[in-house]
Amino acid sequence: MQDPYPFYAQCRATADIVYWTDYRMACATSHAAVEAALRHPRMGRECPAELAPTRAAHTQPFYDIEAHSMLELEPPRHTRLRKLVLHGFTSRKIKGLQADIEALCHRLIDEFPDGDFDLLQHYGQRVPVIVITRLLGLEEAMADQLLKWSNAMVAMYQATRSRAVEETAAQTSTDFAAFVRSEITRKRAAPADDLISHLIAAEDNGDRLSEAELITTCILLLNAGHEATVHTLGNGVRTLLAHQMPKIDALCVEEILRFDPPLHMFTRYVYEDLTFFGEPLKRGDQIACLLGSANRDATVYPDPDRFLPNRIAKRNTAFGGGIHFCVGAPLARLELLIGLRVLLQRCPNLSLAQPPRYANIYHFHGLERLMVRR
Repeated sequence: MQDPYPFYAQCRATADIVYWTDYRMACATSHAAVEAALRHPRMGRECPAELAPTRAAHTQPFYDIEAHSMLELEPPRHTRLRKLVLHGFTSRKIKGLQADIEALCHRLIDEFPDGDFDLLQHYGQRVPVIVITRLLGLEEAMADQLLKWSNAMVAMYQATRSRAVEETAAQTSTDFAAFVRSEITRKRAAPADDLISHLIAAEDNGDRLSEAELITTCILLLNAGHEATVHTLGNGVRTLLAHQMPKIDALCVEEILRFDPPLHMFTRYVYEDLTFFGEPLKRGDQIACLLGSANRDATVYPDPDRFLPNRIAKRNTAFGGGIHFCVGAPLARLELLIGLRVLLQRCPNLSLAQPPRYANIYHFHGLERLMVRR
């Protein structure tokens, strides 16, 4: 958990595909195998219908929302949803956020407490949750509540989830959905220049998002729109402080994403019996794409365990790949570029106050806290 990269190196040295006993599934370890699995036409996110697991009744509210998630669907439903979402999530809209993100970063830094403080609490979490809150057209005062709801739901994706985690996520799903439903009603009555209004209005050949799809999509964008960026900001600052704070530019951001990405595993189902990198896989098998391992593959990134801020790391797998490539990647890159640049400009003497530790949240990879001083 604290340093998974030697384990990944051992996996890659063994084979492109290994069997991870703890997870009872095959894992793609090399960059080539991970990329191939992410794009394979006979693999996908939806479990084959005849093999769908039975869900415990207490988790049903969570899975009712998941049922309409782009992240969990395959074509044609995925194609339709993603196309409609992209109507409101345009590159022009994202680029237009630059000045607001920069102003937000300066404001948060102005509010830093004296003495040692947790940079994740006061900056790493605040930047992305406020940005996605504003983008959706929600009141900024809701940011803390949205963060709590999001953390509770995202905990369902962690390997260590318990009955208590499941019950909290289910209740949170109900509360979160009720809140989003009320916001959709409000936006229908008074549309504005925000993402929820654009999602309501989005249409393709007479097709629009249903209310259930709108609710799920808004929750997905809120959850995915901050979770990975929080971890990357924390991991990135930790890395930069260990490497004497190089200049922050687009190349440096890509290297941060490659070197210590926020998500280390992304699973896919096999839809037909096949042989993949020499290994037989059957319909219904799951294969885990080890994103953190692919990003340290020496066949693609020479000297992969070194952080090289000028490295051209465009093929990194931090945002996944194929049809499920992260729709929010441009926003995440912009937040990272501005957030890290402003932080290091404003706090040139920033240093660690305590050794950082990674949290027990695998498949995610992020810090428990990041105690710093200015």
